[in-house]
Amino acid sequence: MSAIFYYLALPFLYLLAILPFRVLYFLSDCFYVIIYYVLGYRKKVVFSNLRNSFPEKSENELKKIQKEFYHYFCDLFLETFKTLTISKKTMLKHCSLDSAALQLFEELAAQKSNIIIVMGHKGNWEWAGNTFSLCCKHQLYVIYHPLSNRYFNSFLYKMRSVFGTKLIAMKDTFRDMVKNRNELNATAFIADQAPQPETAYWMNFMNQDTPVFTGTEKIAQKMQYPVVYVSVKRIKRGYYTVGADLLTQPPYAKSEGIITAAHTARLEQDIREQPATWLWTHRRWKHKRA
Repeated sequence: MSAIFYYLALPFLYLLAILPFRVLYFLSDCFYVIIYYVLGYRKKVVFSNLRNSFPEKSENELKKIQKEFYHYFCDLFLETFKTLTISKKTMLKHCSLDSAALQLFEELAAQKSNIIIVMGHKGNWEWAGNTFSLCCKHQLYVIYHPLSNRYFNSFLYKMRSVFGTKLIAMKDTFRDMVKNRNELNATAFIADQAPQPETAYWMNFMNQDTPVFTGTEKIAQKMQYPVVYVSVKRIKRGYYTVGADLLTQPPYAKSEGIITAAHTARLEQDIREQPATWLWTHRRWKHKRA
């Protein structure tokens, strides 16, 4: 059944990928009406997350952010599939690396320093990976959760590796990083997912008590790699710029939570600057501290 569903969906996905951007965004506007007004996809979850994160904002301000988020969410969905057919030139036109970030990555490459990249589900993180692979000397590895449907998992891998990015299944992260340590590489972690509360580091994030993954910090300490925070800012519809800051660098103290708190605080800063471009449908606060 999974194979049948995949092969039925495949022509539609490639049709989306070949559409001109003008048509793609018209289609996105149609999807927005259906998802927001007809289906109401996770509207209660999104609004609850926004209300708890921005208690200082009025109901009208929150509803405005919510609508802007759903517009962005539909754009993001279609932009991701555009990766299948987009050219290198067009990719870099729509998602560029700012000069400070490019200089930072060039300096780290000149030092032959492998790095850990940490970021959130903000902006178009998929396009940011493409841009990094096109512009930087480091081989990019992205940590991901393999899909249960092996056909769509293979499709996802192909789509994400169009411009040279490679993927590592989450369960193989440390093993593969050790195996790859002799090549110049960067390993990217998406650090805003919801971990199990008993293994998490708890801190205040977006005005709420929040469990945060500690895996990035532990691996950085074991590998003694610098940690670079990457931000993706939406300039206008269909256009993004990628920034980067050197967050921490070895040698690392053994105290817990320093790296985790640093990248989480930077993500919050980014979200507050552009709240509509973070993934508010995610049930980020479903766990409570014991």
